[in-house]
Amino acid sequence: MSTSDIDGIGGTGGTGGTVDDSVREELAELRASIDNIDAAVVHMLAERFKCTQRVGHLKARHHLPPADPAREARQIARLRQLAESAKLDPAFAEKLLNFIIAEVIRHHETIATASAPDA
Repeated sequence: MSTSDIDGIGGTGGTGGTVDDSVREELAELRASIDNIDAAVVHMLAERFKCTQRVGHLKARHHLPPADPAREARQIARLRQLAESAKLDPAFAEKLLNFIIAEVIRHHETIATASAPDA
């Protein structure tokens, strides 16, 4: 890899100086790992949403409410514990799960509406 500018590092931006090729290579390797992890996260979320779609259809067929606050609270508590053991900020993990839960509930509401007899 050359000493060309990578995201503001190097000759024309950021630090105002050049960065050693070994630093650029390590940065590129780390970013490649991050890209792979991001791809895995997206695929895992897709799998999760496939499961929650099935849950939504099951709930709609049996006229169950889209949200389950007791389950959501248990999941948040469980995820906070997992985050702590993984040395991840539990508050961040909770925010992420709340965002996901809100999206799942929105999907379940859509499924319930589409499944309603008068829909």
